[in-house]
Amino acid sequence: MINKRLKDALFTDQWSELFMETLGPFGYVLVASQRMQGVLLLAFSKFSHLPFLRDVQTEKTRTGLGGCWGNKGGVSTRMTMFGHPVCFLNCHLPAHMRNLDQRMEDFESILQQQQFEGGTATGVLDHDVVFWFGDLNFRIEDYDIHVVKCAVDSHKLPLLWERDQLNMAKNTALILDGFTEGPLNFPPTYKFDVGTHTYDTSAKKRKPAWTDRILWRLRRTGSSVPNHSAALRRGLTSWLGGTTKVTQHEYRSHMDYTVSDHKPVSAIFSLHFPFKVDIPLVQLQVEKEWCSVSDATVRFSVASSYQRSSWDWVALYKVGFRHHKDYVAFIWAKGEHVAQPQPRRPLQPAALPPGPEPLSEAQRPPERQPLAGLRRQEGAAGLPGHAALALPQPPQPPEPHQPQEPWRHGDRARGLGGGHPGGAPAWSGLQPSGGGRQADRETHTR
Repeated sequence: MINKRLKDALFTDQWSELFMETLGPFGYVLVASQRMQGVLLLAFSKFSHLPFLRDVQTEKTRTGLGGCWGNKGGVSTRMTMFGHPVCFLNCHLPAHMRNLDQRMEDFESILQQQQFEGGTATGVLDHDVVFWFGDLNFRIEDYDIHVVKCAVDSHKLPLLWERDQLNMAKNTALILDGFTEGPLNFPPTYKFDVGTHTYDTSAKKRKPAWTDRILWRLRRTGSSVPNHSAALRRGLTSWLGGTTKVTQHEYRSHMDYTVSDHKPVSAIFSLHFPFKVDIPLVQLQVEKEWCSVSDATVRFSVASSYQRSSWDWVALYKVGFRHHKDYVAFIWAKGEHVAQPQPRRPLQPAALPPGPEPLSEAQRPPERQPLAGLRRQEGAAGLPGHAALALPQPPQPPEPHQPQEPWRHGDRARGLGGGHPGGAPAWSGLQPSGGGRQADRETHTR
């Protein structure tokens, strides 16, 4: 137990590792994470979407013990998706029936304290779309425990919706104006005897309640649709029409889990935006396969709107990397500011691993996965088994996310790009193939 706690405190927590191991094989990469004691928020993205997620930032707010303790509070991550600001907020609010006012006060405090740098969306509610979820701890008023259990057993859940504190508060509290939730067509998810499907049988006999919730909010006036000239300046290439929309496809509990006195809740959404900013800020080009260190040259072009920094860097990643710190090697992308995207500046990465001896065609791997977005005929970013990743402006010199295995010929890799304006990641560098052109973006919240 001590080793597990030390690992959670000093290194990547086990939840993050588990999700990266589970989602990595499906092409998902960890974009952002924020943890505050038992409250954890992880944001993953499909690899093809990474170049178009920018201005990634995280925040946390403690509200336990008057703001000194993180057992209660909220953690969030925000980013712009294809030019639209989106925020995810995970909260753990005060418990018990009598603390409704304290829950509302804590939520308002979290919204006030969480401020982001740069852009127009500095507050949580300034974003075009907000997803709010977590153990919000709202209870069912008036009815005693026998009435609530009888309503659950007889599948008369609408009777309980009317006395749900959150549902009632949405009709009166200004701070909840605009928040929407799907129908609660599943039994209350709290409180169960651990290891069972039985509601609380302890001496306290807590009344069942929907404490675990997922809501969303659309800003009344979304990002303004730019005119034609502004669209060219911003790299806007896709007009989708309509307005920003959130569609909930599923909202359910997972009653089979018994490891907690809560049952997990999940939802699936799709987002539709009226337009997309879908040209990367940085594009990479590799002209030939790398068979030796002397061949290891990456050329890159920068969008005219992007401001260069001395913190820009380019790295090599294996195919299936799970996190932006999972690189094999990196080099600083030194050079003057590139005003136009046409000039391309070569990089000679001295930090690259030694290249293998040239192989015959018979010895080469039968499959090579092309690097999405790079105009190449074959191979992956020159070095067999690797690809380049441009990450403009990381907040500090990169450090390995975890110990890396030695490079082996035949391993595959992928490339993408990103940036950290103001210390916030802003991925760029690749044109996506397949999923990157879809009009709807799918978001899973749990």
